Amino acid sequence: MHLRLLPLAASAGLCATFSPLSAYAEFIQDSKASLDLRNFYMNRDFRQTNAPQNKADEWAQGFVLRLESGYTEGLVGFGVDALGELGVKLDSSRDRRGTGLLAYGASQQPVDNYSELGLTAKVRVSKTVLKAGTLQPQLPVAAYNDTRLLPSTYTGELLTSQDIAGLTLNLGRLEKQNLRDSSSNDPMGYAGVDSSHLDLAGGTYAITPQLATTYYYAQMQDIYRQHFIGLVHDLPLSNGMSLRSDLRYFDTREQGSHDLRGASRVDGGRIDNRFFNGMLSLSAGAHKVGLGYQNLSGDGDFAYPGMDPYSVNLVTINVFTKAQTDAWQARYDYNFAALGLPGLTFMTRYVDGSHVQTASVRNGREWERDTDLTYTVQSGPLKNVNVRLRNATLRSSNGLTSDIDESRIIIGYSLALW
Repeated sequence: MHLRLLPLAASAGLCATFSPLSAYAEFIQDSKASLDLRNFYMNRDFRQTNAPQNKADEWAQGFVLRLESGYTEGLVGFGVDALGELGVKLDSSRDRRGTGLLAYGASQQPVDNYSELGLTAKVRVSKTVLKAGTLQPQLPVAAYNDTRLLPSTYTGELLTSQDIAGLTLNLGRLEKQNLRDSSSNDPMGYAGVDSSHLDLAGGTYAITPQLATTYYYAQMQDIYRQHFIGLVHDLPLSNGMSLRSDLRYFDTREQGSHDLRGASRVDGGRIDNRFFNGMLSLSAGAHKVGLGYQNLSGDGDFAYPGMDPYSVNLVTINVFTKAQTDAWQARYDYNFAALGLPGLTFMTRYVDGSHVQTASVRNGREWERDTDLTYTVQSGPLKNVNVRLRNATLRSSNGLTSDIDESRIIIGYSLALW
């Protein structure tokens, strides 16, 4: 927990301690705790002939403990949350490391285990909540990653208000980030350049139950400033069918004059781009078919914090955010409950990117094909155990991206402690 946040947490605790005993009622009664278990095997086979590493192959067990208090009674309610994460190596080695499951240091030797403890103080007034400490936002301009063994986190402050019907507002500052395979809180940053913080403000308004619009502004100090506009519309059709439209647009410009070492240098490494992406999804019974498209124009890669851009083409291996990338996606989902097999689902998708530019590549192309088969046990002693089999293939031209064949086996279970 950030040191300057400790007084806020201490104040919350003291207020609860010296208030009447009745103030503890909701604080205790509304508290909850859960333990998430995730067993993860991942094999990544590098297919290009000049690959520095033949494969990455690791197996690990993750534990995530979440403790969430209620709020003390009264006009102003106080509470405290805690997040504990532990990753344990089951199988790995120096020559097979790098899947993102396990941390490793300068020796390149994967650690036997790594962990993180995060604390969050929270204050509630009506339907407005201020959280300070460890955060896991899922916002268009800043999102945490949960696609490996342990979820990533941020450190900062986030104010969320739902006092106006249909409107959710967020105002925050993120100062540190803990990546998915790390135990340290590192500075915010992008493309190898550190920043003191990222400020964000915006929200989502539900115009009707079927139509919502979103706007956010974000600024990573001395690196970039960004506007986002989004629109989601659900259209009911005849015969139980429905059509979802999800449209997203970013306008990102540089803010400061840092040398962006990790970004594509279309025009001296500048950040100056527009990024449109969206998807149409048609649902009909057990079937869902999706068609997505993106266009990234301007200079440089699309800039974002952490590891997850808010894009419909954020897929298993690649993110398709290099400079000038046009990409389309075709996706199909099926729910086997329609065949009498509840809990079993299937997904496959194909993404094709073209016109990609980097420091050494012009008009490059890259494509990815993913397949997921997931089953959640419906009854018996293993009820709610989730098994996911995931396979992915990534290919590119001109050495633009590593050519990869990848398989994952993920077994998860969430246990409510109280």
